[in-house]
Amino acid sequence: MKNLVVFGTDSHPRLTEAICEHLCLDVGRAEIGKFSNGETSVKVKQSVRGCDVYIISPASGQVNDHLMELLVMISACKTASAIKVTAVLPVFPYSRQPDQIFSSRGAPLLGSSAKGSIEPKRTSPYQSWIAQSGTLVADLLMCAGADHIITMDLHDPQFQGFFDIPVDNLFGRPLLKHYIALNIPDYQNGVCISPDAGGAKRATAIADSLGLDFALIHKNRRHESGTSLMLVGDVQDKIAILIDDLIDTASTLVSAAEFVKKHGASQVYALVTHCVLSGDAIERVKQSCIDKLIVTNTAPQTIEPSNCFDVIDVSPTFAEAIRRIHNGESISILYDQNNVWF
Repeated sequence: MKNLVVFGTDSHPRLTEAICEHLCLDVGRAEIGKFSNGETSVKVKQSVRGCDVYIISPASGQVNDHLMELLVMISACKTASAIKVTAVLPVFPYSRQPDQIFSSRGAPLLGSSAKGSIEPKRTSPYQSWIAQSGTLVADLLMCAGADHIITMDLHDPQFQGFFDIPVDNLFGRPLLKHYIALNIPDYQNGVCISPDAGGAKRATAIADSLGLDFALIHKNRRHESGTSLMLVGDVQDKIAILIDDLIDTASTLVSAAEFVKKHGASQVYALVTHCVLSGDAIERVKQSCIDKLIVTNTAPQTIEPSNCFDVIDVSPTFAEAIRRIHNGESISILYDQNNVWF
C-alpha cells in the first residue's frame, strides 16, 4: 500500500511485527532510547513526508514510559511532514481511572467517606479530588498531533467523548464468540457471566449471539459485613463462561470463578480482552478454580499457551482496520460479531 508507514513503540514489538506482516509491510524504522537522566529520545530513521503513519503502542508494562514514547513519536512524525498520524492503542492508557465518581444518588462524590459508605462527606468538599486522567491523556494525544485513534474494548466508553478527533473503538466480542464456539466443548450447555454490572452489556451480546443463558454477579456494597456477592441467574451443572474486558490483579475474576463454583458450575472458563496481570496475578490465577483463561494479545503475554491458558491473536483485526482506514473504506464490518479476521 502506497504511502503507508507503521511504527511501534517498545511496549509490544511482537504485535507491531504481526500487524505489519498481515499488511505485507516492514516495520517503520525508528530509534527509541533514553538519556542518562531518563528522558525519552525518539529518532525517525526514514522519510514520512506525505505518508499516512500508524503508531502501535498498547498501555502495558511501563505505561508512563510507553505513553511518552508514543507522544514524542507522534510529534516527530508530524514535524517530519506526515500527512496523517494515527495512534493505535490496543489497550488505552489510564482507562481504568474514571474521570468522576458518583454516589448512588447520581451526585458527584467530592469528599472522602468512611469505609463501606458510598455517601459523600459534606464537611470538606475538597478533601478527596478526582484527577481527570482520561481527559488529560486525550488532550496530550491531540496536542502531540494525533489525527485519529484506534483502540479496542475501552474499559470506560466515555473516553471516546474526550477527543475532538475520530476514535474507533474496536470490539473483541467477535473473537471471543468465535473461540467459544470452536474451542469450548459442549458450550451449548454454558452460561455467559459478567463478573460485575459494568460488563453486563458485553456478556449479554455474546450470550445472545450464541443462544446461551446469561448470568450476572452483583456486588452488594451495603452489606453489614462489607461487600457481598449475589448471583443473578442459574449456573447449576453448567459451564460458566466469564466475560470481562480487562484482567490486572485478577481479584475480581478469581472471586467470581470461586463464587460460581460454589453455586454448582461444572467448569469455569474466563475470556478476557486485555490481559495485564500485574504483581502476583499470575499465581493467583493458577491457584484459582478457573479451568482455563483465554485472553487476547493486545498486551504482551509472558505465559506460554497451555491447557490452562490460551491467547487469541488480534493482529488481523487491527491490520484490517488500518488497511480499510488507509484506503478510505468503512470499518463497520469489523463490528459485526459474525465476522472474524484471521
